[in-house]
Amino acid sequence: MSTSLKLADDQRFALMKFRRSVQDVLQPHHDDHFLLRWLRARKWDPTAAEKMLRDSLEWRKKWEADNLSEWEPPQVLKDYLPYGSSGFDKDGAPIIIVPFAGLDMYGILHVITQKEFIKCTVKILDQYLKLANEQAKQHGQIANQLTVIFDMEGFNLKQYLWKPAGELVIILIQMYEANYPEILKMCFIINAPRIFALAFSVTKKFMNEYTISKINIYKADPRKWQEAIFKSISKNQLPAHFGGTLTDSDGNPKFTTKICQGGKIPKDMYANNTDKLSEEHTTVIVRKGGKIEFDVTASEAGSILSWEFRSEDHDIKFGILKKDTTNGMKTEVVPIKRVASHQSEEIGILNCEVPATYSVVFDNTYSFLKNKKIHYSVRILPPPGKLEASASVV
Repeated sequence: MSTSLKLADDQRFALMKFRRSVQDVLQPHHDDHFLLRWLRARKWDPTAAEKMLRDSLEWRKKWEADNLSEWEPPQVLKDYLPYGSSGFDKDGAPIIIVPFAGLDMYGILHVITQKEFIKCTVKILDQYLKLANEQAKQHGQIANQLTVIFDMEGFNLKQYLWKPAGELVIILIQMYEANYPEILKMCFIINAPRIFALAFSVTKKFMNEYTISKINIYKADPRKWQEAIFKSISKNQLPAHFGGTLTDSDGNPKFTTKICQGGKIPKDMYANNTDKLSEEHTTVIVRKGGKIEFDVTASEAGSILSWEFRSEDHDIKFGILKKDTTNGMKTEVVPIKRVASHQSEEIGILNCEVPATYSVVFDNTYSFLKNKKIHYSVRILPPPGKLEASASVV
């Protein structure tokens, strides 16, 4: 055991006990620093750390993680998955940059499966961990972690209200927490819009305390987040778009030769593999020449009304009306119009500025020949403003 670990006696004893208990599954590169990641993640409990590590090694076998270096991700991920590395922080740790708004999760999941997306994520994480390990040989263990910048400029919550996309985000977070403990050195989430507080309040429930403690969230105020970032990262290791000096040869400040910006997936790439309907969806038949209308109530100002639906074989008219509490009159807040929900899922959100009752309308009065089958989910989400404190946005 290395004498440079600077462990207390009880921690050193826990490491010895942990190493003995997992001796049968350890590989040559599983050194003390590797084992300490699992121990710290389980608060120095050797028994809990052993279970976590063994579970993770089984998970890696299931996903053939150690062989993914030979696996080629689908072309859509090579072309449209927004991420890249611009260099190393002041301690030598790799920097990962994710222009998150460029992630078209809805489009990607209409081209490939969740499994392929997960495999690609595992491949990327393992590649960066291998790079961090190489850096640690030169700069010490402080470089054996990852510094991450998530740029949320242009972030739209809408696509993540589509259940398959939201589910995949949660799956990826759980996968990360269970199999990549203590690898995050620092995470800067910058240009976070107000609505991001709602998304973060949901996702943080699946993160451990260590991960949350490493996350710093900043609004769209470059003065604040640049000041924080430049304490850890030199300007010559950061794209000019973020205040650094790196550009492409043509002067592009986003450094796109190293950092893919993502983008909207062309619909002609979509596959005909419709995702399995969620159990949370309600299925109704809108009769020919008829319509279905139902009410939902937003009891708090700033609540968010979200919806997702698809129709089978044919389009449908859809819209939302707001009821006047004084006279019962209804006004359109989402105009009733025909939508091609038989071609792709229709998703949307509405900010409820005041407490009100809304009428959701599926209108088939224009069709006298065909009934329409609709699968829908309509929800009222709490005001994001109530959650900003928990998101620690600065």
